[in-house]
Amino acid sequence: MFKIVSKRLLAPHIYLMDIEAPRVAKAALPGQFVIVRVHEKGERIPLTIADYNAEAGTVTIVTQTVGASTRLICAKEEGEFLLDFVGPLGMPSELVNETDEQLRARKILFIAGGVGTAPVYPQVKYLHGRGVKVDVIIGAKGKDALIFQDEMKSVANEVFVATDDGSVGFKGLVTDLLKDLVQNRGKQYDLVVTIGPMIMMKFVAALTRELNIHTIASLNTLMVDGTGMCGACRVSIGNEIKFTCVDGPEFDAHLVNFDEAMRRQNMYRTIEGVKDKELEEKDHKCKIGRDGK
Repeated sequence: MFKIVSKRLLAPHIYLMDIEAPRVAKAALPGQFVIVRVHEKGERIPLTIADYNAEAGTVTIVTQTVGASTRLICAKEEGEFLLDFVGPLGMPSELVNETDEQLRARKILFIAGGVGTAPVYPQVKYLHGRGVKVDVIIGAKGKDALIFQDEMKSVANEVFVATDDGSVGFKGLVTDLLKDLVQNRGKQYDLVVTIGPMIMMKFVAALTRELNIHTIASLNTLMVDGTGMCGACRVSIGNEIKFTCVDGPEFDAHLVNFDEAMRRQNMYRTIEGVKDKELEEKDHKCKIGRDGK
């Protein structure tokens, strides 16, 4: 059993939790993920590690209520427990294998979208700890949907915000902002790391290909089982078939078949939507039973 040490609402339907998991916290590296299970019959949910503290023995996860399983996680409160919290899993960011000198010579930009901002943070924090200055673009629908903005500012060189409605920062998509930074503000990058909605990463990759910037994308949202046994997270990377959970979750974005990945992801969303409806009906019946109506 793994205790929820703290919980807070970051934005509508998005919760941050610090989980007591000393062994995971001690071994974790940026880019890796954990598998969470709420109860004995619960689904295995892969969640990218948003932060970790080896001394405190805690691991931070950020969860958005998008289906039945994530609703169950977010319904848990401080002091309650998760049944399983397995990790760290997956391959860490390739940046952890470079020397400080190599990293400091690079011009790196992270592009985060929505909940994808959470797993970007530990990578930027890790690089900051090694004396590496990187820029970050955070994209969101609006001001209320922004997360980790202050945390990111504390470890990044510069943080740029793009919102669809223009309520804060640049009005437009993250790709529009990237183009503006490179073409109008004199910014130069030799590596982009993008984490967020699949459609966002697809268009980021298309733009960086035009700009001739090497790009890494995290396909963390495609995972299901998290061990490579189910094969549900297979994805075409160039001419090869890879499994997101064991070979990734990070891949060369210019080689990812995003259309295939999105078709697979949409299939899972349909299944999760059915489960969510069943859970809502169950909750409704329970309320009827309690109220006697």
